[in-house]
Parts: sequence; structure tokens; C-alpha cells
Amino acid sequence: MAQQSETASASLSTIESENRGTMLDRSQLHSTPGFYRRAWRRFRKDKVAMAAFALAIFILIFSFGAPVVSLMTGYDFARGDLTKTLLGPGEQGHLLGTDANGRDILTRLAYGGRVSMMVSVLAVISALTIGASVGSIAGYYGGFIDSVLMRFVDVIISIPGITILLLLSVWFRPGPVGLAFVIAALAWTGIARLVRGEVLTLKNRDYIDAARVTGASNSRIIFRQIFPNVLSIVIVWMSLALPSLILYEATLSYLGFGVRIPQPSWGNMLDEAKEFYRTSWTYVFIPGFAIYMAALSFNLIGNGLRDALDPRLNS
Repeated sequence: MAQQSETASASLSTIESENRGTMLDRSQLHSTPGFYRRAWRRFRKDKVAMAAFALAIFILIFSFGAPVVSLMTGYDFARGDLTKTLLGPGEQGHLLGTDANGRDILTRLAYGGRVSMMVSVLAVISALTIGASVGSIAGYYGGFIDSVLMRFVDVIISIPGITILLLLSVWFRPGPVGLAFVIAALAWTGIARLVRGEVLTLKNRDYIDAARVTGASNSRIIFRQIFPNVLSIVIVWMSLALPSLILYEATLSYLGFGVRIPQPSWGNMLDEAKEFYRTSWTYVFIPGFAIYMAALSFNLIGNGLRDALDPRLNS
């Protein structure tokens, strides 16, 4: 009897130790950070990317807070004073000076940034919607559908982008929203190819076959099973595409085919200033520097996200 009791107590202690080990393993499993949390931790360690992230946040707040900037300066972006033309920074209460029409440059810079950022962000979202949909459908269905869609992508890529943008801008004379859709009409091909390539590698995985067995529809498999696994590529593409779209908008506005005066944008501000670079160099430098810093900050963020979301670096 004593031996049986000792054996029973030993087995109970073994079971309890196994249960404690199982509970410990489960607690460790729950405390393990996920893929995106690990990526965020890695991104935070990149000092250059974090500095660019802080600069991008400041640019967005400054641009979309343009009415607040106007209240703080006390000037309107469209009204000028011809007795105060081409003032230098800090003269007569104008922090960044005035333009050739006596308008406050700081106020116009904020409103111009709001237009430029709005056009760029709306363009990248529209391009993502088109490109991700086309790439997902082409990669998932394959065959004839894939061939037709990819040949259409090849045709769009072969067209000189800036030429078509200039032509469409002349025909339709779009406002900021229309200009964003015009830019997106040619900017979606890159993300379409990226998404198609990823979908081709994912559609034959075991969990996709399991979803088919359970009766999931094709649209549900694409958007609920496949697309979340492509999200990291989409995030990196957006952060890297945004600088080029900012430059696209600035180029069109500078050439007179984008956002039109009196609505300010960084591009048409630079166009107005080019005739006065000998008289007031800051008038030319300020909008050009704003374009440069916006494109640089988003580009550095994209590089940081690319490194942080790389599975080989997060293993």
C-alpha cells in the first residue's frame, strides 16, 4: 500500500509539473510579439527612419493645419499687399517673407502643402486600389485572365507617363481631386505586378486549399486569406511611391498643367518664383526645399519599412 501511494503521489507530481510546463509554454506563446510588432520595434531602432517619420508627421500637420497657420500669421493665402512685395524672411511681420504679389509665403506654403499632400495621398490610395485588385485577380485566376491583364499592364508601362499626364491635364483641366485620379491612372502598374507575384506564390499554400474545402468563395479567399499576407509589400510600396507622386504633382503644377492659380501648390509656387530668383532667392528656395524635404522624408520612411518588414531580418 505504501508503495502504491508513493507511486500515485509521484505520478501526480509528474502530471502537475507537466501542467505547469504546459501553462508556461502557453504564457510564453501569448507573450511572443507578432510579426508587425517585431517590425515596429526594428523600425524604431532605425534613427534615420524615425527622424524622417517625425519630419513627415510635422509636414502633414503643417499642411493639413493650413487654416490654423493662417490664423496664426493673420494673412490669407489669396490676398496680397502690393506695397510689401518680395520681402525677405522676418521683414514686417512675415516670417518667410512675401511673394511678388505681397502675399505671405508661410501661409501660402501651408495651403500649397495641403493641396500637394492631398493630391499625392489620394493618388497613391487610388493607384493601390486599382493595382492591388488587378494584381490579385491576375495572380489568383491565372491563365487567360492573367495574360490579358498583364499585357494591359505592359501597354500602360510602355506609355511615357509625363506625356500622358500633360495631355490628360490639357484635355480635362482637372482640379486637385481630378489631378489625383489622373496621376493614379498611370501609377498603379508597379503595385499590380508586385501583388500578382506574391499571389502566385501564395495561392497554392495549404491554408488556401483548406479554405477552398470549407466552401469559401474566391473573393473571400483573395481578400481574407491572401491579401493580408501581401500587406507588408503594399505598405512598403505606398511609402516609396508617395515621394514620386509628390514630384509628379509638383512637376505638372510647375509646368502649368496641374493645380492652377490662385489655388496654391508647391509646384505652381515654384513656377511663380522662377522669374524673381535674382531679386529674392528665398522666394524660389522655400517651395523647392519643401518639395525636397517631403519627398526625402517619405523615401527614408519607405527604406526603413522595407528593412523592418523583411522576414529574413525579422527571423
